Parts: sequence; structure tokens; C-alpha cells
Amino acid sequence: MGRFLWPALGAASIAFHLWLIFSGLVPNLVSRPLHMALALPWALIYLAKTPLQQWSGAVLTALGLACTLWIVWNQDALGDQYGTLFGPFQIAVSVALLVIVLEMARRAIGWPLPLVALIMLVYGLWGQHVPGEFGFAGVPLESFLGTLTIAEGGLWGSLTGVSVSIVAVFVIFGAVLNAGEAGQGFMNVAAAAAGRLKGGAAKVSVISSALFGSISGSASANVASTGAITLPAMTRLGYPRALAGAVEAVASSGGQIMPPLMGAGAFVMVELTGVPYTGIMAAAFLPALLYFAAVWVGIDAFALRHSLQGLPADEQPGARAVLITSGFFLVPFCVLIWGMFAAGFTPQYAASLAILAASLLLVLDGRLTFDLSRTGKRLEQAAVSAGRQIATIAAIILCASIIIGVLGITGLGVKITSLILSGSGGLLWPALLLTALACLILGMEVPTTAAYVICVSVAGPALIELGLEPLQAHLFVFWFALLSTITPPVCGAVFIAAGMVGENWLKVALSAMALGLGLYLIPLGMIANPALIKLAATPGLALLAALKVGIGLALVSFGVIAPKAVWLRCGLVAAGAAVLFV
Repeated sequence: MGRFLWPALGAASIAFHLWLIFSGLVPNLVSRPLHMALALPWALIYLAKTPLQQWSGAVLTALGLACTLWIVWNQDALGDQYGTLFGPFQIAVSVALLVIVLEMARRAIGWPLPLVALIMLVYGLWGQHVPGEFGFAGVPLESFLGTLTIAEGGLWGSLTGVSVSIVAVFVIFGAVLNAGEAGQGFMNVAAAAAGRLKGGAAKVSVISSALFGSISGSASANVASTGAITLPAMTRLGYPRALAGAVEAVASSGGQIMPPLMGAGAFVMVELTGVPYTGIMAAAFLPALLYFAAVWVGIDAFALRHSLQGLPADEQPGARAVLITSGFFLVPFCVLIWGMFAAGFTPQYAASLAILAASLLLVLDGRLTFDLSRTGKRLEQAAVSAGRQIATIAAIILCASIIIGVLGITGLGVKITSLILSGSGGLLWPALLLTALACLILGMEVPTTAAYVICVSVAGPALIELGLEPLQAHLFVFWFALLSTITPPVCGAVFIAAGMVGENWLKVALSAMALGLGLYLIPLGMIANPALIKLAATPGLALLAALKVGIGLALVSFGVIAPKAVWLRCGLVAAGAAVLFV
């Protein structure tokens, strides 16, 4: 039964989210609860690891479907209640929804994020008993729960709207691309561009991860997919295992800062800043390029320590293979870019056209042959992958929406902002460092997008009050929320890469931190060189700022890694820091 059930559910999820784009205005209390309803079986049953989890997941799925469909059916009447629940039945529905969302998130990504949400719910219910400035007057139970579950201030708020209307469509785009030959196209282009160079196998990993990550938006997915090809190639050529794992972890982490998808963060940023999606892409583009350029310089520096060979001639793809397979991702990408920039369509409408183009290409392989059975399997793979990824992101966003909702209801966000301002003495750079530390700590326990949303909700207003532009503050927080992918003790991307190459994870992490210096320095460079993120408004100044930051990064990276005299390395690092920040 599962052989047909999950592809069918995935296809239903795809059809629903694409239908929303072409159907015109659909009430939020219809589209957003249905978004959760479609995610329920994936998060609660598909991800179940034991029979008990499957049975409990089925019960929770049935209860969740009943609650979400009840909200859809009664959305007109509920809209007239202005966020206040009436009667025990509505309170029971509200409690059930919150419990189910917490369990969805726990099964999808582990306990830390739902634990934070649960603590926030406890604070919202009993915060009036907290002494001192962090207490608040309290809110009636009916209003507190109602705001979170039948109004647009909690589960069905703007964050969930982003997940429904934009993120889901781009996830579908990525799933369809990955089901076909696009991944092989990325690898072939990377091998043709860098395979012959010194350290070529590592540089192939950098380019392929940048290309693949621009649609996957997930460091873990990036390591698992591109790493399956690049890691064996590097180890076979004699690269140190710690370095091979570090290259893949660092390059794959860059996928979450590389437009267009950016791990769903770009779309959340659109909602929180009011900056158009194309503006977010333009602002993020140069910093992302600088990140990968810094990794490239780091590989060259490591090549002075080790013999890092290029790919053998027999492993480099021919011109015909590169030309054909590159079309499998270039055609949909060109449709996407044309739709957004030339035709002026919304990002989600342009992505829908790109999905159509990518779907048509699923019928062919790299030899341009057609096979009906293979096409059917690819469509099934795309449906299952899209359904699962949409549900995972929905679970994260819904759980984060609880936190944001409670921050708004209780005013806790304003109090934390005041704490940051007072703790930094009203100075920008201390506030930045406090925010960076908070992002790193929170990012260790929750996914990047969730860490970004929570951190920017409490620290963003303080940074803006201290003089940063909103987009500057948001990009700063987003980058630092990504630190935990390569920074111990959690470093998810490092753990996956270390397991794939069979090396001690701490050795991989130390190499990754040296190779991924850009992740620590570029956000600070955005603050010291604000023109860097203004490519759309002042392209000339943005390119000059990118050149300045790039030189600084190269000097620091080479000074940290290259096997030179200590005095020379210290001089290079000092000179690089001066170029970056002066």
C-alpha cells in the first residue's frame, strides 16, 4: 500500500500548492490549515521509526485532520471571533492543534525547537507570576489560545503563509530537478570547470555544492548527495580524510546562503523585511560568491600542505556530456530567471513555470533516450521527496510560529531587545557579538531557518535601533544562524561528512572551521562594508566592496592555513583584517 500511498500523497501536496498559485485569493484560514493537514501524515507516520510511533502517529494524524478541517469549514465564523475562543470544545481543538504541532516538529527535527516552543507556551500561560521586568500582566486563556490557533497571530500567521505560498513551490522545484539529470549536470559542469586544477577534486566539490545547494537549500542534503560522488574521489586521490570531509561540509553549508532557495530563509526574510524576493537575491548574491571564493583560496592554501591532485583525465566528462547534462538544470533555471526578471512574474509563478520545464525534461536521460518506466519512477521520486520536504519545513515553521506568536502576545521580544541594548552599552559592535553568540547557541539546537526567525525576532529590533538597515540586520543574523553546521559541538554537516569518509568528526570540524572562515567573517564584513549587499541599487560600489572584502578574506584564509613562517601568517591575518574592517 505504501508503494502507492506516499507518491499519491506527495502528488496531492504538489497539486494543492500549485493550485493555490493559479486559483487567486484563498482565505488564510483555508490555505494554511490545509497546508498543515497535508503535512500531518508525513511528519507523524512517514517519519515514524517504530510500530508504536506509527500507530500513535496515525491517531494524531486523524485528530489533526479533524481539527484543521474543522477550522477550514468554520473559517467565516471564526474570523468574526477576533481571536477569542468560545466554549470548552474550541479550547480542546486549540490545545490539540498546539500539541500536534509540537509533536510534528519533534518527530521531524528532534526535541530542541518544540521544547523552546513549549517553554514559551508555559510563559504565556503563567508569565504573570514571573517577578521583575520579565513578568507580564497576563492574558485570558481564551484570548491567548485563540490568538495562536484561530487568528493570524500564531499557527496561521505570516510565517506559515510564506511556507504555503512560496517555500513549498521552490521545494517542489528542487525535488523535480533532483529527480532527473540536473544533479549529474551540476557534477559534470563542476568537473569540466575545475577538475584539471590543483586540488581539482576539492574544487569540483565546491562548485557542485554551490550549484546543487542553490536549489536544495539544505546542508545535510547537500553533503549526502554531492558528497556521495566527491568524497570517494578525494579519498581515492590521497586527500587527507579530515580535509576531504571538511571541504564537503563547508561547501555544502554554503548552499543555505546561495540564492535562489537559501534554505527557505530568503522567503521568510521577504515577509519579515518587506523587501521583494528579487531584492533579497541581489543582496545575498555577492556575499555567497565571496564565501565560495574564500573556500577556493583555502583549498589552494591546503594544497601547499598536502599533494592535492586534480581529477584523472578518464574521470573528467567529455564536452558532449557536459553540454547535454547542463541543459537539465540550465533550462529550468533560465525559465525561472526569465519569469522573475524579464516577464515580471511573482517568484512563485515563475517557479511554477520552471517546474513545468523541469518536469518535461524528466522523460530524458543524459543520452537523450526515453524510457516510460524510468520516467514513472522519477515522477514518484519527485512526489515523495516534495511531500516529505514540504512537511518537514511546515513542521518547523508552524512550531516557530508558536514562539513568534507568544513573543508578540506577551511583549517578551521587546524586553529581550531592551536587554541586548543595555548589555551592549548602546554600542553596535558589542550588540552584534552578543547576537552572533545567541545565533550560534540557538543554531546548535534548531535548524537554520528556525534559529534565524527566533534570533531576528528578538535581536533584530535592537540592531536596527543601533543603526543597521533592516536587510543588513536580517542577513547578519541569517549567516550567523548557519555557523552551527560546521562549528562544534553540534556541527551537523561535519558529522555527516565525517561519517561518510570514516574520520574523527573533531578533526573534520577543525579543518572545516579553517576552510569556512568566510562564514564567520563575511557577516561582519557586511556591517563594515554596507555597499556589499546593495548590488541592485549601486552595482559599482557593491562590486568594489566585494573586491575589498574578497582581498581581506583571501589574506586571512591564506594566513590561517598556509604552511608559512608564523610571523608571515600573523602579518597576513592582520593585513586581511585591516582590509576587511577599515
